[in-house]
Amino acid sequence: MSLPILMTVDDDPAVSRSVARDLRRRYGQDYRVVRAASGADALEALREIKLRGDAVAAILADYRMPQMDGITFLEQAMDLFPYARRALLTAYADTDAAIQAINVVDVDHYLLKPWDPPEEKLYPVVDALVDAWRAAGDRPVEETKVIGHRWSAPSYKVRDFLARNSVPYRWYSVDEPEACRLLEAAECAAVDIPVLITPDGTVLRKPDGEQIADAVGLSTRPAAEFYDLIVIGGGPAGLGAAVYGASEGLRTVLVERRATGGQAGQSSRIENYLGFPDGVSGAQLTDRARRQAQKFGAEVLTARDVTGLEARGSARVVRFGDGSEIAAHAVVLATGVSYRALEAEGVAELTGRGVFYGSAATEAPDCEGEHVYIVGGANSAGQAAVFFSRYAKEVSILVRGPSLRASMSHYLIEQIEAIGNIHVRTRTTVLRAHGSDHLEALTLCDEEQGITETVPTGHLFVFIGAAPRTEWLGDDVLRDEHGFVCTGADLVVEGRRPPGWTLDRDPHHLESSIPGVFVAGDVRSQSVKRVASAVGEGAMAVSLVHRYLEAR
Repeated sequence: MSLPILMTVDDDPAVSRSVARDLRRRYGQDYRVVRAASGADALEALREIKLRGDAVAAILADYRMPQMDGITFLEQAMDLFPYARRALLTAYADTDAAIQAINVVDVDHYLLKPWDPPEEKLYPVVDALVDAWRAAGDRPVEETKVIGHRWSAPSYKVRDFLARNSVPYRWYSVDEPEACRLLEAAECAAVDIPVLITPDGTVLRKPDGEQIADAVGLSTRPAAEFYDLIVIGGGPAGLGAAVYGASEGLRTVLVERRATGGQAGQSSRIENYLGFPDGVSGAQLTDRARRQAQKFGAEVLTARDVTGLEARGSARVVRFGDGSEIAAHAVVLATGVSYRALEAEGVAELTGRGVFYGSAATEAPDCEGEHVYIVGGANSAGQAAVFFSRYAKEVSILVRGPSLRASMSHYLIEQIEAIGNIHVRTRTTVLRAHGSDHLEALTLCDEEQGITETVPTGHLFVFIGAAPRTEWLGDDVLRDEHGFVCTGADLVVEGRRPPGWTLDRDPHHLESSIPGVFVAGDVRSQSVKRVASAVGEGAMAVSLVHRYLEAR
């Protein structure tokens, strides 16, 4: 089989020769470099490549080209090679075009010209492109089939689990003819939904997270009984700890209850994270971090519910919901937070059936032409509003306070104000959710005007508060009045160390009341609730783990 192709498209002969030369120098042994002088020429070449059955790993296209600019070309190239990775070559003045390319054709990277030296500016980008292409390959993705009901909470949980774990699937509503044929072939009935059918034909009826994870190839069982470091929680803090722990030679396992990424993984676009001036989706950031951790040798377990943590001598033991255990020299708690439940009549009964916690991106296509309501005033709510505004006819943000300015970043407020179909309703709360089998209407209270109204809607997305969900930790791990884990100096009161503390030193900065158990990210008391700080604390926790291990 011939080598996979790296294609470069630029109408400037000098630039075209330069980028082709640099690519051949680094990748010539493993890839064939093809260059074209225009978008039309490149499309013709891609058609010939398609007919020959060759693979295209990555395409680098100049933005400013006559007749067909780089964005238009890449959009058409995706029809021929949807799995090829894409980068846009731009001048400094064209960064707006790069942002457009990210939004329109999901460009993976953009490169500013000139890219000298290539070792610093070109090769890291192309390395990322070809690594991502190798991970996915240039072949049709085998799809898992899910048959369920649109307004079934269990069906939603299956779809959400697959989507958040980046597992390709095809959804079939139970009333579709093809769904009926699949159910018959699987010897299932409508009472069995949700039904999941894997590419190899395995049928699961009403599966839970662990069953789904096992069926689609996610790792759920630890490869060893003892590690250097156990990281509990796969959000930004946990992923940061796993990357730094594994890269520094610690035998590391990351345990996640649902899907890596946490709340950040559900964000449609994070725009204030260092190093991503044009933003990055939570899913993209999570996927890169997970692959980075695994590249360094970290083990990632999904759909494992941790129910206990204790010290047994020098070992720190983590207990799972099924009664099994693993142990390590040290533990990093990075379990993050969950959205608080919306206390309004009817909400609990309709959760997963029109009422959703988090952005629930799988619901976006069903919001086409609808009026969507979002409860919450923090960044996560604002990012969701911007995302759903692309699908919904109208988006209303419901906020208890007088404005968004106390809780939302300035850049996001400006974005929301510029989008015509997003409206902010201040001092407004939800009193009741109405509906039989799914959400049909909301009763809202405008506290400023002292009036209530009932509005029709099928979608309510909730982003309120932060609950740490740390009840499982037991009494040995000290927490504040809200359940967040106390660390470091907060554990030393009037010169006294925490009860049961066995070491002749004060707890380290991120160390909990159990020596060797460190805390990072949102679950830590007094932490800064930002992705960047969570990643930083994950890295810092690993440095403190080393200090702890060296002193033993």
